[in-house]
Amino acid sequence: MKKLSICIVFILAVFSAEAQKRNQEYKPKVGLVLSGGGAKGLAHIGALKVIDSLGVKIDYVAGTSMGAIIGGLYAAGYSGKQLDSLFQVINFDKLLSDELPRGAKTFSERVKAEKYAIKLPFDHFSVKLPSAISKGHNFYNLFSELLLPVGEIDDFSKLPIPFFCVATNIENGKQVILNKGNLVQSIMASGALPSLYQPVIINDAVLVDGGVVNNYPVDELRDFGMDIVIGVDVQDGLADRERLTTAPDVLFQINNFRTISDMRQKVMKTDIYIKPNIKEFSVISFDEGQQIIGAGSAAALTKVKVLKKLPRHKPNGVKLPLKYKHIDTIGINNILIKGNEDYTRAYILGKLKLKSNEKISYKDFNEGVDNLVATDNFDAFEYQLKQSTDTIGYDLIAKVKESPIDTYIKFGAHYDDLYKTGILLNLTKKRMLFKNDEMSLDVILGDNVRYDFEYLIDKGFYWSIGLKSRYNQFDKKVSAGLVLEESISRSSGLNKIDVKLRDFTNQFYVQTLFRRDFAFSMGAEHKHLELDTENLAGLDSNVYSFQSTNYLGLVGALKMDQYDDFYFPSKGVYFDGQLNIYLYSSSEGSDFENYSIAKASMGYASRISNKLAFNYQASGGFKFGDKSDRALNFALGGFGSNLINNFVPFLGYDFVSLTGNSYVKSSLTLDYEIFKKQHVLVEGNWANIEDDIFDSGEWLTLPDYTGYSLGYGVETFIGPIQFKYSYSPELGESIWFFNVGFWF
Repeated sequence: MKKLSICIVFILAVFSAEAQKRNQEYKPKVGLVLSGGGAKGLAHIGALKVIDSLGVKIDYVAGTSMGAIIGGLYAAGYSGKQLDSLFQVINFDKLLSDELPRGAKTFSERVKAEKYAIKLPFDHFSVKLPSAISKGHNFYNLFSELLLPVGEIDDFSKLPIPFFCVATNIENGKQVILNKGNLVQSIMASGALPSLYQPVIINDAVLVDGGVVNNYPVDELRDFGMDIVIGVDVQDGLADRERLTTAPDVLFQINNFRTISDMRQKVMKTDIYIKPNIKEFSVISFDEGQQIIGAGSAAALTKVKVLKKLPRHKPNGVKLPLKYKHIDTIGINNILIKGNEDYTRAYILGKLKLKSNEKISYKDFNEGVDNLVATDNFDAFEYQLKQSTDTIGYDLIAKVKESPIDTYIKFGAHYDDLYKTGILLNLTKKRMLFKNDEMSLDVILGDNVRYDFEYLIDKGFYWSIGLKSRYNQFDKKVSAGLVLEESISRSSGLNKIDVKLRDFTNQFYVQTLFRRDFAFSMGAEHKHLELDTENLAGLDSNVYSFQSTNYLGLVGALKMDQYDDFYFPSKGVYFDGQLNIYLYSSSEGSDFENYSIAKASMGYASRISNKLAFNYQASGGFKFGDKSDRALNFALGGFGSNLINNFVPFLGYDFVSLTGNSYVKSSLTLDYEIFKKQHVLVEGNWANIEDDIFDSGEWLTLPDYTGYSLGYGVETFIGPIQFKYSYSPELGESIWFFNVGFWF
């Protein structure tokens, strides 16, 4: 009996020791839940910095909206300190919009974008407003790059820290737990605030911001086996009457009723509840990010004692941050594109400027994605870069959602000293006859009625095919040398003649990309040019028409445009070269001798400081072959853009004041942005122009003509509003120039 008792005591002691050992080895699972709250969610970063500094080991992260964005990056391996550095340099204005760099658009798309003030989708004979302000392209691009190191992971439980986020199915109002698939797409769906970002489609579900149904998923985090939950709550509380002063304030208050009611229960389920004091901030206070992050740190520091009791990282008790290496170049091996029906693979690759088995810079890759999105032909372009299984580099797996809208109506307004008033009406039709095609018709009503038509079958890297037709007219006192031979203008004593010009030009052309940044085009051209007047004093009063001529010829052009802004460039380079070969003129008939006109312009812009930039431009042109026809000679004078034929702006002189069959010109502009989108401009331009200056060597001499100006410009939604006071030392006279709106 005694032996039996000793045996039982021994067995109980063994079991007790084993149980004690297991208890000592057991470590509770710690979960972290981050709520939504827009810009207030930046407080999560401050809390994470404190958690990291204490070495607390987080076993699962859950988030909604901004909490999903911060939480997804943290789960991917970014430390709180890294997130602080990262969010200091993010441009939130760009992130919250679809604003794309100017270089993202093709040359023709840039011209169109820079003359319309209003653009409206048109569907089934009615104007259709977009579903949201932004498609979220800039968000997707940025986070795809940031999360590239974990791009292979489709199961979020296999991230450095397991993760899930919450979105809302907008069709049935139910919450959706996102813990598998495309991480970037998932956090984007969780943060897709209705009306700001368009819904995100995942597994055929239409998803928006998870905060609509569950802004603090503490119960769901418990379901993943967490024993202890740390919660960071950045949601708004109920505002008092003094703070309910606007309609948005009232709407936010109503929306918060349910959320705040739910939080009373959810706070009780949170073991360590962190509530930053961020009442004075709003959901859009991104410009006050550092103060919000600081508030998050301050709130977390009040919980240091209890946080120190939680399990810590081994071996040194500190969370190892993601060793993120900036990616300079990537190799693209295979390209898989899904979802395209109306737009061909060649078109998409042409816009992306990508080819299989090619190594490109990540910057060029991002620019290619921007190029595709800038077409407005796609509601979404989602992609993943996955490590190739058989070779070094990545496979691009992309899915496009083509826009069902194929018709747009656009409007613009303008005033200048040459064309006077103009109201622009545009109809744009895509996929009219073929896939990848686009038709655009501008009709300009006002003092000088005009039109501009273009039809293009865009084939990307391959040769695209286009048609252009335009009618342009204006009535202006111009240099007599443009329409009269020099001997006649001298004998008549005429310096300027009031001339009405009418130009009708048609082109058939092909174009392609050249060395990625250049657009090369060539084709055939028909031009009908009329020049006449009603008041030729001193000459035969029965002769009113100087010219009514049809021309046939060939045209070629090479263009590169990397300016960041067309009207107020602060960086980039520019080149535009063109060659016209005239093979037939109806005014000369069989006696016509062909001639050619070559011209080119180039520019370079750069910043001297944050406020001050300069833009240097040089241009020139000459005629070779028969030189008797003067109507297409170069004509300098005036101010503006998109001038037709061989008219060249030149400050200090009125429009079409200086003429000749050859010229050289240079200009320098200093642009000081005194306030945001308000510019003070100091400009100078210098030129030589007359007949055959490249034969006589006159183009190398000091300039015969100079002009200087002081101007003020304001960027508005209808285009720039500019005043310029210009002066020419040779004339001893000053001229004011004024324009409103985009030039067209």
